[in-house]
Amino acid sequence: MAEITKMAAEATETPDVFRRQLTANKARIAGLAQAIKDRDPEFAYMIGRGTSDHAGVFGKYLIETEMGLPVAAAAPSVNSVFGKTLRLQKALVIVISQSGRSPDILAQAKMAKEEGALCVALVNDETSPLKDIADFFIPLCAGPEIAVAATKSYLATLYALLNIVAACTDNANLQNALAGLPDKMESVIAASPVMTSSLLGSMDRCVVLGRAFGYAVSREIALKMKEVCGIQAEAFSSAEFLHGPISLLNRGVAVLDVHVPDASSEYHKAQVEEVKRRGATVCSLLEVSDDTLPLVAPLLIMQRFYLDIELAARELNMDPDSPVGLKKVTETV
Repeated sequence: MAEITKMAAEATETPDVFRRQLTANKARIAGLAQAIKDRDPEFAYMIGRGTSDHAGVFGKYLIETEMGLPVAAAAPSVNSVFGKTLRLQKALVIVISQSGRSPDILAQAKMAKEEGALCVALVNDETSPLKDIADFFIPLCAGPEIAVAATKSYLATLYALLNIVAACTDNANLQNALAGLPDKMESVIAASPVMTSSLLGSMDRCVVLGRAFGYAVSREIALKMKEVCGIQAEAFSSAEFLHGPISLLNRGVAVLDVHVPDASSEYHKAQVEEVKRRGATVCSLLEVSDDTLPLVAPLLIMQRFYLDIELAARELNMDPDSPVGLKKVTETV
């Protein structure tokens, strides 16, 4: 049997990462939740790039649906390149980063703090300079992540966001689901693959369709399809896909269906059926069990996807730990 890759090893650590985070951050998150209630921000502002930016999209749907705060995504270059400041004194600013060292992210976070925002950093590297900038530093507790393709750190970010929102909203159902999630993740890890090398081997390009929270994780799925398997992939909201991009189906593009059983489910299913009606080949990802709280379903879907794409890459003679042309830490200005 081939030696296990770093990507697979790290992806299977997620349940223990969640358990560590739940214990280590309990007091921090309680303090943050109280600060948010006291400050009563008018909007949230997400700072991040790459996989961290994708986690911010999940955070947008989560904060808007559960807390009623509008959420905007940062354009870090506005400060780091153009030298402009923003009026963020009434904002909850959430900085997401694995290393917490990219100059543009640091500059944006410093600007937000100087402008009077309540600044929160979700970072895996606890030696990051963001620790000295943010009002609240929430470590992701994922441990070293060596593989270029982020897995456990992304899932740890979603888990941290869910715990923060659960504390802010006093949502007992969500808190209970988060406490039980590590066990569910272990069951998903032990399950059979959903995506296989036979499926991916003949795929040159694809679109990844989801709605709401499904769309949020679809962006990360599309990135990993590119990074790990060299497949051109683009994520769309299933609603937006019908407004023009559906013409891509005329070029033989495959469709990955990311279904989350939440309030968007009925509409997403109808849109996927329309895609099928037009002749598309549709490949479904993990379908979660009926007893799963919809807010945590995307994490289970991602857990299985990471393991599936790692296995498929190896079977296709690719190295998932070292994709061509990529490096682990990317620093931009």
